[in-house]
Amino acid sequence: MNFISYPMTTSRKEVLEALGRTVRARRHERGLTLAELGDSAHVSPRFLAALEAGDGNISVARLFDVAQALGVTAAALLGEVSPQGPRPRVIALLGLRGAGKSTVGAKLALRLGLPFVEVDHRVEQAARMSLGEVFELHGEAFYRKLEREALRELLSEPTDRVIATGGSVVNDSESFDLLRRNATTVWLKARPEDHMTRVIAQGDERPMRNRSDAMAELRSLLRARTALYAQADHVVDTAVLGVDGSVEALTRALELDATTSP
Repeated sequence: MNFISYPMTTSRKEVLEALGRTVRARRHERGLTLAELGDSAHVSPRFLAALEAGDGNISVARLFDVAQALGVTAAALLGEVSPQGPRPRVIALLGLRGAGKSTVGAKLALRLGLPFVEVDHRVEQAARMSLGEVFELHGEAFYRKLEREALRELLSEPTDRVIATGGSVVNDSESFDLLRRNATTVWLKARPEDHMTRVIAQGDERPMRNRSDAMAELRSLLRARTALYAQADHVVDTAVLGVDGSVEALTRALELDATTSP
């Protein structure tokens, strides 16, 4: 069964847009502002803004300068946007803890005949410790770094797959941009009560432990992330459809993607 295909980058406009996205991702990775990168590359922030928007008509010499300021080669930048044929098919599930990413993801992967990978498990393997220990010992910034590296690794592997992302991945603009550029994203939507009930049913009582306002906090968190989750390619309401219904609806949506993609 065929699903989503990715056309080769052929037009000048597509190449410039892809180059712009790559430069922006590299800049974010190094924690640079447009002004800081401009100073290092000896170009104006306005020029860089146009380049990242896909409107820049950059020369080979300028590309060399920008690449050097980003700590990579011009060939490496171009290598990320050069035509390389169809990419692996990656379906990335988004949502708060308790959205059903593990359950729906495993069943969807089985339905499609694909491997299923949880990004947080990759993070734990890389850190050689649990997520709780990662946050407690090294903090959120270290987790974000490992998460980003795990995503880059997963998205560069040649195998089609379904992946479940961490609930807060949408808060990291670079990681979320990486997913949106290289995967079909799906928000598994649910009500706050569903999130809480499912997490506790899994034996995790941390959301309620010593926190009388845990539900209010969860509602606030969901409101804060809703606009980001809504940027996903597909939205599936697990509260309405249930697990099997969600898998069925998503399978149909992916089949429709395949028939309408260029």
